[in-house]
Amino acid sequence: MMFKRDEHGPMTPPGGAEAAAAPLPPALFLLGPTASGKTACALALARDLPVEIVSVDSALVYRDMDISTAKPSAAERALCPHHLIDIISPEESYSAARFCADARRLMTEISARGRIPLLVGGTMLYFKALREGLSELPRANAALRADIDRRARAEGWPALHAELARLDPEAAARLAPNDAQRIQRALEIVLVGGEPLARAQARRAPLPLPCRLAVIALAPSGRVALHARIAERFERMLAAGLVDELAALRQRYRLTPELPSMRAVGYRQAWAYLDGELDAAGLRAAGIAATRQLAKRQSTWQRQFREHWPDLVEIDCLGADAAAAVRDAALARISAILPA
Repeated sequence: MMFKRDEHGPMTPPGGAEAAAAPLPPALFLLGPTASGKTACALALARDLPVEIVSVDSALVYRDMDISTAKPSAAERALCPHHLIDIISPEESYSAARFCADARRLMTEISARGRIPLLVGGTMLYFKALREGLSELPRANAALRADIDRRARAEGWPALHAELARLDPEAAARLAPNDAQRIQRALEIVLVGGEPLARAQARRAPLPLPCRLAVIALAPSGRVALHARIAERFERMLAAGLVDELAALRQRYRLTPELPSMRAVGYRQAWAYLDGELDAAGLRAAGIAATRQLAKRQSTWQRQFREHWPDLVEIDCLGADAAAAVRDAALARISAILPA
């Protein structure tokens, strides 16, 4: 199926005005683990479809954090409109609830312009929250979080993970012993709400989306090849000046290692390097290992989506032409959504 398009202009599906009046316009989800080629596939889609890209990435929201987030360059962003990039300071926090509100608003606005929202990223919680709804979880408790962080500095996150295992074994079983952000939140929920995370998450009230979704997931057919990509990617980030970028961030902003921005993979390890806790070889090894762990968690999320989202189309990101396969899948799904 082909669309008429001008540069950043409206989409006209076959059939003219009557076809354009479909009950719900289409939107694309493009998700995948780190180093799976999401950005390249999204930009390839932008050459064939009148899309506007909505970032689904909890790190791209931060200004001046460019290298370890693999933020699209100015030239890449000039190819089509991008949203939810560089919107807050690294001193601030950004939540799944705020993302859902922002994403719904943007999907409505983009569709009203006659274009297709293309939601791209690897923050799987955001995709899940947008499609399935947010759980009724206790609000963040600043005093309790500060106490958990203080204890983590004194005892280490594995000790806090062990405490979580006593209070909520199911939640602890899903988390790595050093997954600081998620351990902190799970402990906060069970201590404030007095119930396990799974029970709190079960109370979910999804809001209707303004679009019909076409979901495409990039997945590697081989772990070894993805790990090689991850290593090459982190080497490029180091060569591009990751450590210098973080040093400048620490001078410009009031940052602590407990902030969500500084827990992002790459910055967390570079922080330890600047504090003398890692040497150059240790920084490289820790950064690559943390990125592999992130990709593993993202792949676990995707397996769950595959089980519960029957409309999900999976593409091998290591294939000879993954971008073409994504384009073909997107065109087929949009054709199924739009009236003939």
